[in-house]
Amino acid sequence: MLSACGTMQSIVKSTFPYTATLTISHAAEVNKEYSDISMANSFDQNFAIGGNDAAHVNAVRIISAKLQSTEPSDFNIGQLASVQVYVGKTDGKDEEMVASRKNINPVVGNSLVLDTDNAHFLDEIVRQPNVRVRLVYKLRNKITTDVKLHLVMNIAAYPNGQ
Repeated sequence: MLSACGTMQSIVKSTFPYTATLTISHAAEVNKEYSDISMANSFDQNFAIGGNDAAHVNAVRIISAKLQSTEPSDFNIGQLASVQVYVGKTDGKDEEMVASRKNINPVVGNSLVLDTDNAHFLDEIVRQPNVRVRLVYKLRNKITTDVKLHLVMNIAAYPNGQ
């Protein structure tokens, strides 16, 4: 029975991405590193007691990550020179870099697929009620308004062989 539960949870965890909204501050200066922190949510958290049922999965890792500008929706992400995405526990502990992009194309448009670093397993992090996301960014050009970016992180998980 535990194997079946683990299989089902691995399918669910691998189907529903973690999402977060992050803000790029208009006060940020060009070529300086800044960060913003947000809590990531996943639709499957709604089906578990206490907001999480990840005890039945292991070898959890990010397999893809994408940024999309939402406010303004036509913001060119090419205004950013580089980004790095870290996930961790709500207190910032056990933080791991899971995605990044250096030398962003200046005319990339309003969405950007990031390069993932799936060498780190995130089992303990996704077992937390909340997942903390930290976006580290560097502006290429000065911006005049705060920008909201929607981050979508797809994960892969395997059944826990208990």
